[in-house]
Amino acid sequence: MVIKTHEDVTAAVLTVMAQTADGRLREILTALVKHLHAFVREVRLTEPEFRDATAVLNEIGQLQTDSHNEFVLMSGSLGVSTLVCLLNNGDQGQTETSQSLLGPFWRLNSPRVENGGSIVRSDTPGSPLFVQARVVDAHGEPIAGAEVDVWHASPVGLYENQDPDQAEMNLRGKFTTDAEGRFWFSTVKMIGYPIPVDGVVGRLLKAQGRHPYRPAHLHALIFKQGYKTLISQVFDPSDPNIDSDVQFGVTSALTGDFVQHDEPHPDDPNVSVPWFSLEYTYVMEPGEAVLPRAPIK
Repeated sequence: MVIKTHEDVTAAVLTVMAQTADGRLREILTALVKHLHAFVREVRLTEPEFRDATAVLNEIGQLQTDSHNEFVLMSGSLGVSTLVCLLNNGDQGQTETSQSLLGPFWRLNSPRVENGGSIVRSDTPGSPLFVQARVVDAHGEPIAGAEVDVWHASPVGLYENQDPDQAEMNLRGKFTTDAEGRFWFSTVKMIGYPIPVDGVVGRLLKAQGRHPYRPAHLHALIFKQGYKTLISQVFDPSDPNIDSDVQFGVTSALTGDFVQHDEPHPDDPNVSVPWFSLEYTYVMEPGEAVLPRAPIK
């Protein structure tokens, strides 16, 4: 097609998209072209703005390293990660779900830990936290033998791959649920933390006058054949940024109860006071058990 007007551009591209053999890919590309072209027309994108936009996309890709994923940060900061999550879980967005966004800090091959063990592997200041959790199906029946990968930031607000003072795989561990679907472990209470702001996402937040903080949370990735892999975060409602998560990840279903105890621990008098406890139930949906691609190494 010889282009005569700007309307002809969209028609010509849609004609080409219609030739895509894969039906789902054809659907996605067709919708992408329609919305992308409509966006350009709506904001009347200028040529300098277009060049700036392509430069930003290039920069985001170039910022990818073994320990940092700028694209994941950006998708979370625009709410896309949570939107995709909620549309694809909880009966296609109709009910609450234990699912959440993966985030940019999950790593493969966390060390195996027996139930009741600790995931603290180096001197990590902070109040003791004891987690007792269950994994159940949609009917509340326990799921035994599920593999549970947990990780969280330290009380200084850094994951171990960001912090040379922490041991390798500190505050990470992999558990297996027992016959009652339970797993339990000890760690230190996490705090909220700022996402990295030395790249494109940082400039976006500054331009919008937004803070870079995520409220304190515990990550979990739960794998069991016959169930959709569960990716979850449990948030501390006492965190000052619980209502303004920079990654838009907080839902009512993902709010936990981090209980403070000012008396001695009943099973271990050596536990410092105050200590905290968290009880939480993760609900898995039937589906295909597939591990996501790790955003970092």
